[in-house]
Amino acid sequence: MTDGPHDGPHDGPHDEAHGGALGARLNWLRAAVLGANDGVVSTAGLVVGVAGATGSRDTLLTAGLAGLLAGSMSMAVGEYVSVSTQRDSQKAALAVERRELREQPEEELDELTVLLMSRGLSQKVAREAAQQLTERDALRAHARVELGIDPDQLANPWHAAGASFLAFTVGALLPLLAIVLPPASMRLYVTVGSVLTALALTGWWSARLGAAAAGPAVLRNLGGGALAMAVTYGAGSLLGAAGV
Repeated sequence: MTDGPHDGPHDGPHDEAHGGALGARLNWLRAAVLGANDGVVSTAGLVVGVAGATGSRDTLLTAGLAGLLAGSMSMAVGEYVSVSTQRDSQKAALAVERRELREQPEEELDELTVLLMSRGLSQKVAREAAQQLTERDALRAHARVELGIDPDQLANPWHAAGASFLAFTVGALLPLLAIVLPPASMRLYVTVGSVLTALALTGWWSARLGAAAAGPAVLRNLGGGALAMAVTYGAGSLLGAAGV
């Protein structure tokens, strides 16, 4: 069979590119789920705490909207800063690689050959693959094989910030609507029930994305959310009873 030597140089970078793209999509999806989960927990804790102190719908709405906006903006700004730093690092690494390819092409070809050999190719096949990849696009070959970067798909801080803002907002809307829409006698039960249901779903989905057991993730999510609401409701009730 001729599959090994023939397909090695072709499938390696090809599979890596597809694997990298899939991994990036999964990371974005996981971040969206976790962002929505943060929105649910933080806003639920806030509005349930306020509900422990007062039954005013206007106060609950104001507090919930303030928490939603503050949380979503904080998430967006934090993600923008983080991904901007990542993008700057990627661009700097590509600039170094571009300079090295210009100043010492033979050494870079040897380096690419060694990297391909470390992935299981024989020296002869690795050398041929390195030469072909270099002739096609030397920077892209080194970026993918050596740095694990796709020059055409650098991290976008604006996309990250927008996704975080949207995910947090969607998650935060659930407890906010649950606390202000039902009658006063039902709002706490509706909020707790809907929040725990949402946390069970996000826990299950995040475990699915990570190929992990769903049970522990769901229980952690439920336990954390329930604890947050219990603590803030208790604090709000004490403050309300004290007339603060």
